[in-house]
Amino acid sequence: MRTMSDRIDYKRIEKALHFIEGAFPEQPELAEVSRSVGLSEFHLQRMFQRWVGISPKRFMQFLSKEHAKQKLAESQNILNASYDSGLSGPGRLHDLMINCEAMTPGEIKSGGQGLSIRYAKHSTPFGDCMIGVTDRGICRLEFIEDQNDGTLLREWKSVWPNANFQPESAETMAYIEKIFARTQNRTVPLHVLLTGTNFQIQVWQALIKIPTGRVLAYEDVARMTGKLSAVRAVASAIARNRIAFVIPCHRVIRKMGIINQYYYGPMRKKAMLAWEAAVTAS
Repeated sequence: MRTMSDRIDYKRIEKALHFIEGAFPEQPELAEVSRSVGLSEFHLQRMFQRWVGISPKRFMQFLSKEHAKQKLAESQNILNASYDSGLSGPGRLHDLMINCEAMTPGEIKSGGQGLSIRYAKHSTPFGDCMIGVTDRGICRLEFIEDQNDGTLLREWKSVWPNANFQPESAETMAYIEKIFARTQNRTVPLHVLLTGTNFQIQVWQALIKIPTGRVLAYEDVARMTGKLSAVRAVASAIARNRIAFVIPCHRVIRKMGIINQYYYGPMRKKAMLAWEAAVTAS
């Protein structure tokens, strides 16, 4: 179960990431990073080991542009071998098996009439999130800052004005624990309920094929959808994903190895990628 300690760790890591990025292209010493987050070197080392299982120095290497470019090249080799293999297998560390179902135009038009959405706010390794689930699967997972969960709920209700929203922490926590588990060989898939255009859903389904610890360029995702010239449309669809982490839009970066452009903030994206790289490398 996620704890307040997880939330505090992530906030400190986010702060450390800001410091490291500001010091680019230099690789700051551990003492400098420690001072930036108000911790001793010993406590910073211990926090990193607890949070992600690697040292701060190794964590910085995972975040480097050259590492990102290397991962892009490796992932492209996998794609060249097979676009339709699904890429991730049930035996891989921390892979998510996901079944997608799209809402019909009629269901969307009805404003979620007859739909029961259970929701709650939870702590994750990457800050607080709010998750919404239905009998057909996860319909929303969005990261939130401070006290804006009320604003987010109002946005969800504007999408599904006729749905029945019910706060439910136990059921939703079970989903959170599965999604953010460090190690698992999943045989029972997660289900997600998608709301979007046909093209957006096609892009989101392509994202699910990117394995944990891998990254692709926007051009690669466009190629997977069979629309090589639709890079900007792909980027737009990725930005509209509202089932964060499960549909891993954070695994798409620019082809030069630049990690930015994330709806929930570039620092959160970098933390996710480094966490996943460390988990799959361990």
